[in-house]
Amino acid sequence: MARPRRPLLSPSALAHGLLDEIGLQRERVFLWSPVAFGVGAATYLGLKSEPTVWPGLFALALCGVLFAGLWLWGRRFWWSALSGLLLIGCLGFVLAKRHSDAMAAPIMPARPGFTLIEGWVVDIDTPSPRGERIIVAPTRIAGLAPDATPVRVRIVLGAPGGPEAAPPPGTPVAVRALLDPPPGPATPGGYDFARDAWFSGIGGVGLAQSPPAYIPLSPPPWQLRLEMTINALRWRIAAQLVEDIRQVMGPDDGGAAGLAAAVTTSHQDWLDPAHRDDLRASGLAHMLAIAGLHTAALSGFAFFISRAVFASIPWLALRFPIKKLAALTALAVVGAYLLLSGAHAPARRAAITASVAFFAILVDRRAVSLHSLAVAALVILAQEPEVVVSPGFEMSFCATAALIALAEVWPRPVRATGLPWPLRLLQWARDAFVGALAVSVVAGAATAPFAIQHFNRMANYGVLANLSADLVASLLLMPALALALLAQTLGLGADVASPILLAAGWSARTVITLGQTFAQAPGSGLAWPSAPEIALLISYLGIVFACLWRGRLRAVGLVLSFAVLAWPRGAAPVAWIANDGGDAAISVGGEAIALKPDVRAYAVGQWAQRRALTLPADPDAATATAFDCTRLACRPLGPFHPAIAAWWTKRAPRPEVLGALCAGADILILRASVTPPAACTDVTLLTRADFDRGGAVEIYPSGEGWRLDWAQPYRGERPWSVSDSAE
Repeated sequence: MARPRRPLLSPSALAHGLLDEIGLQRERVFLWSPVAFGVGAATYLGLKSEPTVWPGLFALALCGVLFAGLWLWGRRFWWSALSGLLLIGCLGFVLAKRHSDAMAAPIMPARPGFTLIEGWVVDIDTPSPRGERIIVAPTRIAGLAPDATPVRVRIVLGAPGGPEAAPPPGTPVAVRALLDPPPGPATPGGYDFARDAWFSGIGGVGLAQSPPAYIPLSPPPWQLRLEMTINALRWRIAAQLVEDIRQVMGPDDGGAAGLAAAVTTSHQDWLDPAHRDDLRASGLAHMLAIAGLHTAALSGFAFFISRAVFASIPWLALRFPIKKLAALTALAVVGAYLLLSGAHAPARRAAITASVAFFAILVDRRAVSLHSLAVAALVILAQEPEVVVSPGFEMSFCATAALIALAEVWPRPVRATGLPWPLRLLQWARDAFVGALAVSVVAGAATAPFAIQHFNRMANYGVLANLSADLVASLLLMPALALALLAQTLGLGADVASPILLAAGWSARTVITLGQTFAQAPGSGLAWPSAPEIALLISYLGIVFACLWRGRLRAVGLVLSFAVLAWPRGAAPVAWIANDGGDAAISVGGEAIALKPDVRAYAVGQWAQRRALTLPADPDAATATAFDCTRLACRPLGPFHPAIAAWWTKRAPRPEVLGALCAGADILILRASVTPPAACTDVTLLTRADFDRGGAVEIYPSGEGWRLDWAQPYRGERPWSVSDSAE
């Protein structure tokens, strides 16, 4: 007998089903408030020109009146909810604008030559390939008036000697440096360091000509003195921790001491660059930024240990709520760790999230829930609206929301009673492994679109790397480091401290080894070019919808989350020129060949990464096959197109030299002010004025000519997008 066909759902049934599912969201409206706030903040950040605050205030007042009227009417819940979210979105826009105005500070003007900077070393930043970086609060910059002097500048020392050669925080120094404004994107639509520098108060970056000299200065303001005192303490703790671990493990510690210092104080100065690259390539980059994993592991360890200690004291356990006492202890640990880590943006976000969870315990609420995450997100966005477009915020909160949503639907196991303990142990091990695997898969899927878009790499073994390394870090590394710091603070003897330091060192070395193993395994990474920004927005909202929505429509969010992965990429650019015309590169066979490999290595690497190109194993040899370069000029060789020629200096070349450069060139970079000869008529000429106006540029084939895609139009005219001509 033929099976009867099931009738298709009628439009009426579909409408009723949709209404029923919308009704399930009544208790989850609050969860969308940080999304609305973030949309408002992102709208401000995405504008191409700086708005005034008055239109935002007017929209905020209008939405406030609308919400109040609907709320007082009291008969239209969903209209009230939508108007409330609209009100929060307007608030996000206004607060983002106000925060940007509050961060306004002088920016270093672009000018050639070295200048003398006098000031206080505030902190030691993450080292660059050229050497240690220091953050300086200038008291004087030669040639600048006091009201035009930046609040903070970042200087690369560029001298050998490692972290021991860097002046510690709190040191008054004088240093001659080539100082410029913070650079804009290395590629059109790429990472804008100048925007991050604006919100961090950094008004200039530079390279030191010589090591800094120690000089006497007047005492700084108490706020700066307090900041430097905390940073000096962090620096001493990091150096002491490195020394102690190397003492118990030996000088060949496999990178253990460097990683231990990095996850304790955020100072990566003792971490080998190769180990840092391995961690990033294996999908373990989050190990290097003190954030959710470190704070959760440390505060969770403090919570459970203190609760066990309190429970072991009958007088205390019978008179006080020990769970709440443990939550207070964990809150204190979170605050101490925040100071020790330097209170950088990822650490602040993690601290706020953990604090909300422990505060929920104090008021008898669920410690881990989407509501507590929404509160944490609102607090963070209200303090720093600009983080809504930062990779750290996007990845950490999408991963956390995805894990909490997974916990909501995860089936609770029904365990049989009366089983022998070996079977119970096997059941527990099975459930723990399946749960950890699910956590790694879900967290990896939630962060994959951002990893592809911002870092252009998919770690094929990322799930396995995180499953193993996160387990080691959570169960061994962070608790051992906490105990090591406690032993160091209490001044305990070597008999007590050495075993703890050894455990911390070997667990850190295990994480390093796991990073090396997964980074160097065959097929470990897959390069992806960046997708259009609209694709990331769709993926972002898709992940959020899948996490916050309750019902079958959640699957729609899952489909949308694949937008970055599935979005078709257009034709890749065939060449790139730096934002000051100081270097260029062409794409040949999937490799980025630079005209001057040693001059703009970071910018070339950024362009190659964004376009999923590789860098030659021998950059100098690759350049020699495509260009004939001297200190003054570059001339194209071979059949590569576009054929790029360049005159690097401001001194005008002789007419015959300029004519020879134009011969056989498609594009000429000309930094001198000179009238080009007739031989350059058919050549695309790019002058310093073009780069001052447009920034970096990518070059695409267009018919018989070339299309230039400049970076500045993507940025617009914003306070942080002043003309920059330095790397």
